[in-house]
Amino acid sequence: MPPPPPPLLLPAAPRATAAPAALRFAAAAASSSGEAGGGARPSRPPPPPRRPRRGKPFSRQSAIKKSFHQEQVVFSTPVPSDPSVAIIGGGASGLACASSLSSRGVRAVVFDTGMHGLGGRMATRTVAAGDEQHQLMFDHAAQFFTASDERFQRLVDGWIDKGLVREWGGLIGELESGGHFRPLPSSTPRYIGVDGMRPLADAILPQSDLIEVVRPCWISKLEPFNGLWRLFENEKPHGQYDAVVIAHNGKCANRLLSTSGLPLLTKQMKRLQLSSVWALLAAFQDPLPIPQNDLYGTFEGAFVKDVDSLSWMANNSRKLFPLQIDRPECWTFFSTAAYGKRNKVPQENIPKITAEKVKEDMLRGVELALGLSRGSLQQPFYTRVQLWGAALPMNTPGVPCIFDPLGRAGICGDWLTGSSIEAAVLSGMTLANHVADYFASSGEQPEEFAIGLHENLNKVEGHDIGQFPGLDTQPQIAEAQLTPSA
Repeated sequence: MPPPPPPLLLPAAPRATAAPAALRFAAAAASSSGEAGGGARPSRPPPPPRRPRRGKPFSRQSAIKKSFHQEQVVFSTPVPSDPSVAIIGGGASGLACASSLSSRGVRAVVFDTGMHGLGGRMATRTVAAGDEQHQLMFDHAAQFFTASDERFQRLVDGWIDKGLVREWGGLIGELESGGHFRPLPSSTPRYIGVDGMRPLADAILPQSDLIEVVRPCWISKLEPFNGLWRLFENEKPHGQYDAVVIAHNGKCANRLLSTSGLPLLTKQMKRLQLSSVWALLAAFQDPLPIPQNDLYGTFEGAFVKDVDSLSWMANNSRKLFPLQIDRPECWTFFSTAAYGKRNKVPQENIPKITAEKVKEDMLRGVELALGLSRGSLQQPFYTRVQLWGAALPMNTPGVPCIFDPLGRAGICGDWLTGSSIEAAVLSGMTLANHVADYFASSGEQPEEFAIGLHENLNKVEGHDIGQFPGLDTQPQIAEAQLTPSA
């Protein structure tokens, strides 16, 4: 009789379909072993010493080529009966992955850089107001979400039962330059966090002894050692794990993978192209002069068209506190991707002159959108600008997850299929079940578990990747769905 499956693993979920190119995976891994054939080559005279190069000592293109030609890590050690997985990134996708792994009896440790909490794009900023009567509250990444998949809908229903989520019944639509507003019909509910988006991140994780969260922690190195992955924050060790999941993207993920021994994962991640978007949080003492009429009333959120510095504006006070009419108005404004690209700076250290320019440009954009004359918009008493340097995926492989079974490593994230909270959660769930199925197979015939390693990333026309299922709108909606960079 065959040996029983590992005792901690629950019955396998339906496996994600492996890519048709799975057989090419084994060949690609074998070709990277670096075995040389043939006789000895004739010796050559040593080249003359090179003169030192001037200018930048670092070439991004050469670094990418080197990372693509890493030697493939191949783990052949047996999978233990109590495997553990390190998940790097505590956004919606990484948290959903940890939750689903724990439901399959697999231990997971989530590493996240967040100083104030988990969540990634599920981000809410709270600021003490000057009068100490009210706090200023802003959803400064994801503004709302919809649910089209029954797995995600079950999660949302649980949030509703706990009082964490409710439907957003406020008016949203498209706002053209000059104050011309058109409401958008929706065939599906629009959801928001009752106390902002951030509490939903904690709600994704169940109370389980199989899940551990480590933050703030910036994993800077992955190292294969004796069939396990060792993680380091600078030189500080953070344990050994049977598999590793990359649940973030951007330059930090690229840097982490570039020396990992996972060339196929590295290549797919570095094919991803990301846009940049500025966010402006602004609090006003008096209500803004929003266009309204007897038929539609006053909008709470709008996708802005034909304004270069503005793509979205939302009234957090009306959205989160609809019955409290005496609160200051807290607005979230997002720039267009084109504006973000032209005004991109290192987001870790935004120059004051740039921050001031962006604020003025975006407030001028508000005037244009509302049809106000220059300088007539009231000055906000609180502002904060933030650059999302890796905001939106501009291309996607169209697979729910990526997994390298020889290296026992995977990638999850909304960028694999789109740009939404739902896509992020489903990606994490799918990868978790795929990894658990791989563990249950004892690592035999690993090539059958290869997925997403060779898919091409297809360019997304416009910004359609950020659409909300069931909401009738134009592609520019994507610019209101932000992914904070690592």
